[in-house]
Amino acid sequence: MEQKTRRVVVTGMGTVNPLGKRVEEFWANIQKGVCGIGPLTKFDTTDYPAKIAGEVRDFDPSDLLDRKETRSMADFTKFAVYAAVQAMDQAGLQPGGYDPDRAGVYLGNGIGGFEVVEENLYKLYERGPHAVAPLTIPKLISNEAAGNIAIHFGFQGPCKTTVTACASGTDAIGDAFNAIRFGLSDVAISGGTEAAITKLSVAGFCRIQALATKYNDTPEKASRPFDKDRDGFVIGEGAGILVLESLEHAKKRGATILGEIAGYGMTCDAYHLTAPNPNGDGAAKAMRNALQVAGKNLEDVDYINAHGTSTSANDSMETKAIKQVFGDHAYKLKVSSTKSMTSHLVAAAGAVEAIVCLLAIRDQYFPCTINQETADEECDLDYVPNQGKNGLIRCAMSNSLGFGGHNGVLVFTRYEEGESDER
Repeated sequence: MEQKTRRVVVTGMGTVNPLGKRVEEFWANIQKGVCGIGPLTKFDTTDYPAKIAGEVRDFDPSDLLDRKETRSMADFTKFAVYAAVQAMDQAGLQPGGYDPDRAGVYLGNGIGGFEVVEENLYKLYERGPHAVAPLTIPKLISNEAAGNIAIHFGFQGPCKTTVTACASGTDAIGDAFNAIRFGLSDVAISGGTEAAITKLSVAGFCRIQALATKYNDTPEKASRPFDKDRDGFVIGEGAGILVLESLEHAKKRGATILGEIAGYGMTCDAYHLTAPNPNGDGAAKAMRNALQVAGKNLEDVDYINAHGTSTSANDSMETKAIKQVFGDHAYKLKVSSTKSMTSHLVAAAGAVEAIVCLLAIRDQYFPCTINQETADEECDLDYVPNQGKNGLIRCAMSNSLGFGGHNGVLVFTRYEEGESDER
């Protein structure tokens, strides 16, 4: 007999990213087709081939956080805790409203506090070891964002950080989904965060020729997923956070349910450190696995928020993978990459795109891929070019495909009342 598992729902969302510092501000800009990419201002880019980024501008964490609390945080942690406060506020979860031992934090991050590393390396080489700040290590290591969230809210259950490059946020949500589904947690704060717009990080991505450079003078045109004239991704920063609960837990406290996570799949290409397997097999397997967990047929999926990085290798491969999984239905569903507007938020990308999927289902709205101007014969699906549109979305899928061959896929559905708490 197949074991029943608990259903997992979303009750809170929070974000800070180049298109907004609140979820509804962000979503309004997505619907308008606004681009959050502009000139890179965090450091002098004179010697850099790539001079643009998706920066979070005018960010003041003291809008939601205590100034003293943020002094011990690197930027990636500030983004994460700031978004978590929004998500918990929307969820209406207060101390006493959950068992802290059954409340976990599952967060994705890629490179931690790179700006802290750079700043203190300069101090070390110029003035010696005694000049290095005492909080250097606690600020820079990747798990500190999850740890700070747990401390802020008193979550005493599992607290872990998933590091799978650009799939980190998606895989962290998948970890939280499984923990709740199989009864290890009742409540989870989950998502991804990244603050990778630093001298070393951008230089490193430039050296492997991953970043867009052709459109430095027109940054709003630079991220162009699935377009023939794409020439690389645009690096960004921010965080996306979800509050997940078992359906039973959410119903008991009368929570407003924003949507349901129905499935999750993950695989590894085992092919190359930075390039995806061009045949798309790994990504296709992850999509199939997620659909199997969700108990969904191919025809149930109406929308895919693609990884869609605007790199030549990813976009053609992902298109192949979608066609490999969905067959003829691939030409009936809609696929878009909101990275065309947000830029690529690395570990935070999948979490922010999970929010997009939930809102797309809520509003029955397909977000567009901006900068779709020149057709690419290898990318021949409906990418919702340049203008979003209304339409039926019963089930949405989100793909995240990272360096190292990591593939993570989530499946979202609208929550329907009156159904069993288990699957």
